[in-house]
Amino acid sequence: MSSYFFLSLAALLFTLSLLSGSTSLPTSTTTIGATYSAGTAATYSMPPTPDKVAHAVAALGLRSLRLDASDPTLVRAFLYSNTTLLLTIPNQMVPPLAANRSNALRWLYVHVVPFYPRTKISTISVGNDPLESSPDFSTFLLPAIRNLHLSLRDLGIRKISVSTTFSFISIITTPFPPSSAQFLEPALDTVVRPLLQFLRDTNSSFLVNIYPYNLYKIRSEIPIGFPLFQEHPFGFRDDLTTGVRYRNLFDMMVDAVISAMAVAGYENIPLIVTETGWPSFSTDPAEIDANPIYAELYLKGLLCHLRSGKGSPLRKEGVSETYIYELLDKQMRKGRNWGILYPNLTAKYKYIQFSGSYCRGFFDILIMAVGQFLVFAFLRGNGSFCLL
Repeated sequence: MSSYFFLSLAALLFTLSLLSGSTSLPTSTTTIGATYSAGTAATYSMPPTPDKVAHAVAALGLRSLRLDASDPTLVRAFLYSNTTLLLTIPNQMVPPLAANRSNALRWLYVHVVPFYPRTKISTISVGNDPLESSPDFSTFLLPAIRNLHLSLRDLGIRKISVSTTFSFISIITTPFPPSSAQFLEPALDTVVRPLLQFLRDTNSSFLVNIYPYNLYKIRSEIPIGFPLFQEHPFGFRDDLTTGVRYRNLFDMMVDAVISAMAVAGYENIPLIVTETGWPSFSTDPAEIDANPIYAELYLKGLLCHLRSGKGSPLRKEGVSETYIYELLDKQMRKGRNWGILYPNLTAKYKYIQFSGSYCRGFFDILIMAVGQFLVFAFLRGNGSFCLL
C-alpha cells in the first residue's frame, strides 16, 4: 500500500481517538446566521418567495440573517419572528448618502421604518467591501455612515448600529503571524482609523468577511487540515511574538484583524464576521478543494469552535456574530456554490445542526472521520493535499 493510504488511516484513527472528549455541551457566545445573497437569487428564474426564505431560516434554527442587498419584501417576511436581520445598503448608494442626510432618511423610510421594531434589525452596513469595488468611495464612506447614524437618531431609533463591511484580503496586510497584521495604507488613515473612532463612540462593531478558503488558495504553504479545523498532531502554527499557538486558520484571521485594530489604537471594538464559508462546488476543474466533504468539515468545525465558548487566543469572548455564506446555492451552476441549502430549499448537510449547543457527538465525529479518510485516500495523488 502507498504511504498516502497509511497517512489517511492515521488521520482516521487520530480523529476517532477524539471521540471520548468531544461530546461536551458548551455554551455558545456567538450568534450564528447566514447570508442571503441577491446575486445568487438573481440566478433563479423564479427566486424563492420571501415567506419561503423566512421559513427556511427558521427551519434551520438560524438566529440571524444578513441581507447583502436589503429588500423590503424580505424584511417584511420576518415581522414578529425571532430572527435578527443585518441589512446592507448597496455600494452605489454610498455617495448619495454622503451628500445629503435626506437621502439617508428616504432609505430608512423604505427599508426600516415600516418594519422596525416588529422586525428585529440589529445592524446596517453601509456598503459591502466598497473600497475594493470602488476605491474612490473612501471620501464618501464615513460621511455616509454618519448621516445614516444621525438619521436613525432623528427617528428616535437608538438600538440599530451602523458600520460598513470590509474583506479580510483587501484590508489586512501581513496576516502571518497575526501579531504582525496591520490595515493597508492609505485606507488606514483615510477610512479605517476614523471609522474605528466612530464605532467606539457609538458602541458599534467592525464588520469583516473572513474566508479561510480564499487565503488557503493563495498561500500554498497552508496545509488543508488547518483551515478545516482538523486538530492533527503538530497541526498548529505558533506566533513567536506573542507566544500564541493557533490550531485553525479562522482564529488566525480573526486575531489578525484584532491585532490590526490594536495597532490602530482601538483594540476593544466588537467584531462581526459577516461572511465565511467553504464552497461545495466549482466549475473550475483546478479547484478540487471545493467539494461537499470539505465544505461539511469546515462548517462542522466552525460551528463546534464557535459554540465552544473559547473565542480566539486574542479575544476570549470571540466574535459576537458570524454569518455563513450563503443560505442558497445558485440555480445555474456557474462559478462556485457556497449554499447550505439546495435550490429547492432542502438541506445540503444532513448532519449539521445550526442551532443549539450540540457539538461533535459520536455519530458526527464518525462521519467527519470517515469523510476525511475518503477524501485523503481518493485524492492522494494531488500535491495540494497534506495531512498536517
